[in-house]
Amino acid sequence: MNTDSNIADLPLNQLSDDQFKSFFDDYMNEKGIREQSVVQGRVIGISDDWVTVDIQYKAEGLIAASEFRGPDNEMTIKVGDIVDVYLDSMGGDDGVLYLSKEKADLMKAWEEISQAVQRDEVVEGTVIARVKGGLQVDIGVKAFLPGSQVDLRPVKNLDKLLGETFQFKIIKFNKKRGNIVLSRRVLLEQEREEKREETLKNLTIGAIMTGVVKNITDYGAFVDLGGIDGLLHITDMSYGRLEHPSQMFEVGQAIEVKVLKYDPDSQRVSLGFKQIRPDPWDEAEYKYPVGAIVRGKVVSIPDYGAFVELEDGIEGLVHISEMTWNKRVKHPSKLVNVGDVIEAKVLGMDVENKRISLGMKQLETNPWDVVEQQYPVGSLIKGQVRNITDFGIFVGIDEGIDGLVHISDLSWGQRIKHPSERYQKGDEVEARVLSIDKESERFSLGIKQLSEDPWYTVHSRYFLGQVVEGPVVHRADFGIFVEIEDGVEGLVHLSELAHEGDDWQSHYPDNKVIRAEVIHIDSHDRKISLSERGALERSEGDVDGYMQNQGDAGARLGDVMGDLSAKFGGEGDGE
Repeated sequence: MNTDSNIADLPLNQLSDDQFKSFFDDYMNEKGIREQSVVQGRVIGISDDWVTVDIQYKAEGLIAASEFRGPDNEMTIKVGDIVDVYLDSMGGDDGVLYLSKEKADLMKAWEEISQAVQRDEVVEGTVIARVKGGLQVDIGVKAFLPGSQVDLRPVKNLDKLLGETFQFKIIKFNKKRGNIVLSRRVLLEQEREEKREETLKNLTIGAIMTGVVKNITDYGAFVDLGGIDGLLHITDMSYGRLEHPSQMFEVGQAIEVKVLKYDPDSQRVSLGFKQIRPDPWDEAEYKYPVGAIVRGKVVSIPDYGAFVELEDGIEGLVHISEMTWNKRVKHPSKLVNVGDVIEAKVLGMDVENKRISLGMKQLETNPWDVVEQQYPVGSLIKGQVRNITDFGIFVGIDEGIDGLVHISDLSWGQRIKHPSERYQKGDEVEARVLSIDKESERFSLGIKQLSEDPWYTVHSRYFLGQVVEGPVVHRADFGIFVEIEDGVEGLVHLSELAHEGDDWQSHYPDNKVIRAEVIHIDSHDRKISLSERGALERSEGDVDGYMQNQGDAGARLGDVMGDLSAKFGGEGDGE
């Protein structure tokens, strides 16, 4: 029998079946055709269900036509095309070749991925499904992308990435187990570091740079300048009023910013947006001169007034005292609302502190001009008591103006500890106009001025030595005050009281009627001095004189006492 070494030299018709099979297998192996491998074949026939492929073997192979159909169900090949197919088996008893186009594509993909891993190359793939812990990506074969490797920051909604195509780095590869783990974050970190190095070359204070808004918070926005994040604070976004950064920017927006501060050690960057635009306050003094009439929108209403936006970045304050002539308005919201467009007059300008004072009432007729003409000094008015304080009462006048009756102008002489002793809110009162100060907006009234000052004519009613009487209205350390008529009080000094000693005040309670002699009158200083002792001595002198005059007639003591009692208005004791 011939050896295998010279089988090839024998004619084919002299070979046994075993020899021919051995020879053919060797030939096929030399051509690279073996089971469980990818081989090339020529398409020699196409039907609705099958594609016939010749791989230059003893038999032809069949592959399901569905493996060659595209998304639109059209065939992607034609007769004569060379295709790569996977040889599952070289035939059994039926002599059929088992081929697969899909397996060939898969084998090729695994081979390409294996080479990419060896060369440390990136691969491209499409996100096809959401799976537990991350995403499934088609890179020719199915691979796993963990959620932590999707982006530089955690992605809350992974579903939004479905159908997206990205580049990835293979961080784990096991062909036997069919396990491939990808990372997009690694590539993004590399890209960020490259951008960071480039950004650092241009990062200087005052530089104008372009960045992308990465995140928005209540206090500002973080802007990616290219590998380095900077903070754009809300106060550096606009010269005008801004409630929240989202009113101006949105995540992903590209904006131009100015570098305000940069700390190389901490690599903290402060950015400004408004700083690359003109400050509206540079021309405010010329655009809004004092006395000018302006229009603006009410943007805020604190307790003390209303802020009015004249333009973006410039606001003026209308203080509540400058909103209306009516002093009885307690809160600005009673006159204006946020969003109202109003007119006002410029009252003051402070460019250094960026403040403008505005007035609304200055555009209306000043009621003090009307009051000054309508109620001249000395005229009488009537009104209701609107308010009572420790120092007086306020009386309502026309045009929303209140006049003050000071406590000292309530009565000529009556001691009043508090105005509420004599008046209540709502009481109708009459008063005389004492003065009008239009600049200070003060309207002074007097009630006691409705009658003549009793001190002007006090000399016509009282004289030295006259005995008067009246109630005790006040006690002091040096004596007591006695009201001898409405508006006129006299002082009984301690030395002129009938009672002495440490407990002298107990003998003179309020409203006790005292008889006293007038011993001094000073109408200029409005003072009358009285003596209780003098009144008693005068009474005793009258009794002695009467007794002497009646003694010769044999008058009795009871008769004398009765006559004296009648003289001084007293009554007998009935005994």
